[in-house]
Amino acid sequence: MLRYRNLLEALAAAPANRPFVTAWVDEDEQQTLTFAEFRLRARQQANILRDHRVAAGDRVVIIMPQRIPAMTTFVGAMMLGAVPTFLAYPNFKIEPAKYRSGLAGVTANLKARVVVIDQEFPDDMLGHVSLGAETKLIRIGVGTPAQGDTEILTPKIEPDSLAFIQHSAGTTGLQKGVALTHAAGLRQLEHLSRALKIDGKTDRIYSWLPLYHDMGLIACFMLPMVCHIPLVMQSPMDWVMHPRTMLQIISEHKCTLAWMPNFAFQFLPRRTPPSRWAQYDLSSVRALINCSEPVRANSMLEFENAFAAAGLKSAALHSSYAMAENVFAVTQSSIDGSHGPARLCADGVQFRGAHRIVPAVEGTPGAMAFTSSGRLLPHHEIRILSDAGTILGESCVGEILVKSDCLFDGYYNRPDLTAQALVAGWYRTGDLGFCRDGELYVVGRKKDLLIIGGENIYPQDIEEIVEGHSAIHDGRVIAMGVYNPDLGTEDIVVVAEVERDELLTGAAEIERELRSLVVAGMGVAIRSIFLKPPKWIVKSTAGKPARSATREKLFQEHPELGVDS
Repeated sequence: MLRYRNLLEALAAAPANRPFVTAWVDEDEQQTLTFAEFRLRARQQANILRDHRVAAGDRVVIIMPQRIPAMTTFVGAMMLGAVPTFLAYPNFKIEPAKYRSGLAGVTANLKARVVVIDQEFPDDMLGHVSLGAETKLIRIGVGTPAQGDTEILTPKIEPDSLAFIQHSAGTTGLQKGVALTHAAGLRQLEHLSRALKIDGKTDRIYSWLPLYHDMGLIACFMLPMVCHIPLVMQSPMDWVMHPRTMLQIISEHKCTLAWMPNFAFQFLPRRTPPSRWAQYDLSSVRALINCSEPVRANSMLEFENAFAAAGLKSAALHSSYAMAENVFAVTQSSIDGSHGPARLCADGVQFRGAHRIVPAVEGTPGAMAFTSSGRLLPHHEIRILSDAGTILGESCVGEILVKSDCLFDGYYNRPDLTAQALVAGWYRTGDLGFCRDGELYVVGRKKDLLIIGGENIYPQDIEEIVEGHSAIHDGRVIAMGVYNPDLGTEDIVVVAEVERDELLTGAAEIERELRSLVVAGMGVAIRSIFLKPPKWIVKSTAGKPARSATREKLFQEHPELGVDS
C-alpha cells in the first residue's frame, strides 16, 4: 500500500519550515526555499499556466535553465493535472544542428498545450520549437518569483494518472518520451529510499545532474521532494566548467548522498589539483553512487585514492543500474557493508569469445575486472537473454530484460517503439550484462558491440585504456567497428580528443603508444586512430559522446575509411 496517492500529496506532507532546495551559483549567490516556500512558488506558476488554459492531461514542455523556477513550473503543471516534461536547455557544448533536430521532433510528438521558456532563450532556436495550432509559447523570468493568487483548485489525481514524461535517449528527432504514472514514481521512490535507508532528518542530497535526465529528475528532485530531504544543486554547466565546486558544496553543506555517471569519477580528480585534494571535507558522504554507465573499477579507485585524504570513506562509493523506463533504479549496491560494490576478475578470452564469465586471478594476463551494479530492488526481476532468445543462466553474458512494479507502460505517442521494447511485460533494455551471486554486472550496450574475428569486443574497454593516456581528454574517446571487405570482419577504429591542440604535433608518437596499450591490455589491434582537437567529438545533451553522430562526422572527414556497412 502506497503512503501517498500521488506525488503532490507527498510534497504537501513535507514539514513547512524544512529547507528543500538550495540553488548554488557561487560562494556569494545561493538561494534556499523551504518546502512551504516551494509549494507557494509552484502554486504561483500553476496559476500562470492556468491563465494560458493549461488543464488536466495537457502536456507542458519546460525548456528553462536549471534553477528553482524550472522546478516550480514542473510541479505547478502537475498541480493542474497536466503532464510536464523537461527538455535540455541550449548551451555552447551542444551541437546546434543536433539540438534543433531533437527539439523539433520532441515538441511535435508531444503536441503540448504550452512550451515554457525563459526570457534569455536564444531567438535563433525559437524556429525549432514545433508549435501546433493549439500550442502556445510562454516566457517566464527566472530572476523573480511569480506573482498572483496563490490559491489553486487541484483536480483529483488518481495514482494511475500520468505524472510526467522523461526524455532520455539523446537529442534526435526519434527521442522516446517515457510516460510514467504517479503510482510508478511513488513505488520506485519507496524501493529506493528503503535500499538507501533514507533519513529525512539527517540526509542531504548534492546534485549537478540535469533535470531532463532520470538521475537528475528522480534521484535529485522527486526523491528529496517525496522523502522530504534538503537538496543542494548547481547547474551542469557550472560543474563542467568548475568541477571542484562539487567538493566545496559537499564540504560546506555536509551533503550525504549524490549520484554521478562513471566518467565523473575520473573527471573530478583529474580536474582538481592534487595540492587541493585534502582541503575539502567529504566525511559526511555516506553514498556516492556510480550510475547511468557501466561501472568501472579503475574510475572509482581513482576517485577514492584522490579524496581519501578529504575524509571520503571507501564504503561510501556505491553503484546502481537505472533507466527512465523503470522510473529510475533497477539495482543498488548494499550500503551496509564495509566496502563498495562487489568486484570480480574473469578470463578475457572466455568473456569475448564464449560470452561467459570464468573467474581468473587478479593480475593474470588477459584477465578483466568487473564491478557490480548491485542487487535488485524489491519487486524487480531480471532475465539475461541470448541473441536466439534463450534465457541464460548465471555467469552468461546476454541482453538484460527487466520487469518490475514501477516499469513504464510505453513511450508517449509511439506504439511502434513500445511494441519493440516491451515483450510480455518485460522491457528489453538493449544493455548487455550477466548475473553472478545475486549481483548484476553491466558490460555495455548491445548496439555498440564490436565483433572482431568472431570475438565480442566492448568499445568501453578500449575507450577506458585509451583515455588513460595523459594526452587524451578523459571521457572523450569513441571506439567503433568499420567493416573490412577484404577480411570479412570489422576493424577497430578509435577517435579521441587530445587535452590541448599543441599535442597534435606529436600525434604519431601518441598513436604508437595507444596501439601498444590496447594490444597489451586486450590483445587486439587497432586499424586506425584519429586524434582530434578539443571539442571535436559530438556531444549529447547530457554532455557525453554521441556515438552515431560522431561516427557520421568522422566518415565525412575521412572518406578513406570506405563504405560503412
